[in-house]
Amino acid sequence: MSGHSKWANIKHKKAAADAKKGNVFSKIAREIMVAARSGGDPGANLTLRALIQKARGVNMPAENIDRAIKKGTGELAGEALEERMYEGFGPGGIQIVVQALTDNNNRTTAEIRMVLSKNGANLAQGVLRNFRRKGQISVAIGKTTEDRLMEVALEAGAEDIAQEDSLFVVTTDSAAVGAVVEALQKAGIETENSEVAMIPDSYMLITNRVVASAVMRIVDALDDLDDVQNVYTNMDVDESVLAALTQE
Repeated sequence: MSGHSKWANIKHKKAAADAKKGNVFSKIAREIMVAARSGGDPGANLTLRALIQKARGVNMPAENIDRAIKKGTGELAGEALEERMYEGFGPGGIQIVVQALTDNNNRTTAEIRMVLSKNGANLAQGVLRNFRRKGQISVAIGKTTEDRLMEVALEAGAEDIAQEDSLFVVTTDSAAVGAVVEALQKAGIETENSEVAMIPDSYMLITNRVVASAVMRIVDALDDLDDVQNVYTNMDVDESVLAALTQE
């Protein structure tokens, strides 16, 4: 999409996350623990398989992955975590969805509400109905051709393939992400990342640098909370605005 990028907030969040590897490992480990409750065999548990691939993508040590799986299956003692989804509105009317894993709902709700209120945002209802849980797999352009990627991915059950900056982005049903990743790997197509994410039905293009910067600050502040796993928005940033922000 010439002129703007839906992936701007994801790139921004990744840049911050890469500087906090320990925090990234902890968050992925919690996701693996929850997924492993449904079975510790990644061959049969597609969600677990996708999370293991995600963990390897950020160079998470194998022993950390194994320990998280064992905590999820009960072989080792682990936290009693449950998933909670929070929804709200940020500056410029941007929609925000927060995925948390928590053992204390009251604490997590209070922390999220405080971050939002301090940054000109608020919790609200009705946002989640505009998002869908989908699998997303990224492949670096240059690792394969678009025709070859389309052939393999669609045959394995992918729904859509789009080009975003330097990546091909494959979208799947949430239950199919593991099978598509496996098919790509068997075809010799290396993936950059795979995950199940909350994808908005439509995006809001932001051309105001102040608004874009404010939303990015909210995403970073929420992502710093221990209980927060992922933050999603429907923000689509104009490329000139993004370029200005990255130079600040």
